[in-house]
Amino acid sequence: MKKILSIVLTAAMLCTTALALSACGGSSSSNSSADTKTVASIDDLKGAKIGVQLGTTGDIYASDYEEEGSTIERFNKGADAVLALTQGKVDCVIIDNEPAKAFVAANEGLKILDEPFAEEDYAICIAKDNNDLTEKFNTALADLKKDGTVDSIIKNYIGDDTKGKSPYETPDGTEYKNGELHMATNAFFEPYEYYEGDNVVGIDAMIAQAICDKLGYKLVIDDMDFDSIITAVQSGKADFGMAGMTVTDERKQAINFTDSYTTAKQVIIVKE
Repeated sequence: MKKILSIVLTAAMLCTTALALSACGGSSSSNSSADTKTVASIDDLKGAKIGVQLGTTGDIYASDYEEEGSTIERFNKGADAVLALTQGKVDCVIIDNEPAKAFVAANEGLKILDEPFAEEDYAICIAKDNNDLTEKFNTALADLKKDGTVDSIIKNYIGDDTKGKSPYETPDGTEYKNGELHMATNAFFEPYEYYEGDNVVGIDAMIAQAICDKLGYKLVIDDMDFDSIITAVQSGKADFGMAGMTVTDERKQAINFTDSYTTAKQVIIVKE
C-alpha cells in the first residue's frame, strides 16, 4: 500500500504480475528458501524477511521493523516482491489491498492475511508552489464526486458485481484548449494503473482523465518507477502524480496533495 487502501491478466503482463516465475527476476537478494519464517499475523513480522515496493508506504511502514531484526527486501515493482515470495526469498509481502488481490488470484498458493496492516487515504500530488493547479483539481474532483463519476470509475474496476459495467467515457464535445497535463505514475499497480496493450488504464488513469476533461487539458501519462514520481512533480517534469499514493506528513513537506479520492488499506501476502 502506499500508506493508511478477479482479474484477467494479459500475456504482456505475465512478468510484471509474477505469473511467469522463471521469466522475470526481482532486485532482491538471493536468500535461501530454506531459511524462512512463518508469518501468520502482524506479530510475526518481527525478525521476518519482508518484501516491499521501493518508496511506497509499505516500504515506509516495514522499515520500522528493521530495528526489531527484520530484513526489508525492496523491489522496483510489487510483482517482483511477490515473485520473491513464491520463490521463498522473502517470508511475506506488504502491499496495497487491491493489487494484492490481483497477485493472489494470479499465483496459486498465496493468500492475504485477514488482519489489515494499515489504512490510508489516496490523493493526487502536485508541486508545492502550484496552489492554482491544486485548487483546480480539488474543484474538479469535488464535482466528479458529487455527480457520481468517481464512484462509478472505482466500481468499474473493483467489485464482483460491478466490474466492467461503468467504464468512463470522455463527454462528447470535450475540447482541450488549455494544453497538456503530464501525469507521473507507475503503471504496474492493478487496478489503479496498469497496461491494456499500449494504453495505461485503471482507476487512477480514468479519474485523471475525467479531471483533465473537465478542466480542458489533454492528459499525457508518463510511466516511471514509483520512487521517481515525487521528484518528477517537484522538478516540473510532470504536472501531477497519481499512483495509489498515500497522504503522509513526510510527503506533505515536499509536495501538495489534493483532497482524497479514495481510501485503501495495506495488507500482508503470505504463502498458504
